[in-house]
Amino acid sequence: MRPLNEREIRAAFVNCTKGEAKRLTVPHDLADRPWDDLDFLGWRDPQAPDRAYLAVELDGRPVALALRSSGAASWQTRRSMCSICLTTHTGGVSLMVAAKAGKAGQQGNSVGVYLCSDLACPLYVRGRKDAGAGSRLPESLTLEEKVRRTVANLAAFVARVTV
Repeated sequence: MRPLNEREIRAAFVNCTKGEAKRLTVPHDLADRPWDDLDFLGWRDPQAPDRAYLAVELDGRPVALALRSSGAASWQTRRSMCSICLTTHTGGVSLMVAAKAGKAGQQGNSVGVYLCSDLACPLYVRGRKDAGAGSRLPESLTLEEKVRRTVANLAAFVARVTV
């Protein structure tokens, strides 16, 4: 993924108003992010733990989504799998919900996806971050194929938000 700056990220939000995009928290360490290892940039709002955001480049342009997650619940101590990168975690997967873009979102429609709670899917896929024993199932796919699958899963979710 090419490095994005704060202005590009704020302008890329498709499921919130310009005012909301202007007020949300963008990471201050953008220059220090491992952009070469990222298929998308994901972060949590430190001031609002139930809010998360992600930005991805699709068809040559950045697209960003505002997400909401539920608080920690007892069921989250079970082992769950991320729908984007297929990493399993014990308590490290959250249901992330995004308001749909446009009129559908204004009417309250949303879509959800089970996602790594720390939004570090690209790092788990590349082995740069470890979710513990048994977190990555053995596969015969190459790293490039796993990355393509992760990007395709994320693109499918973004498409469900923007349709």
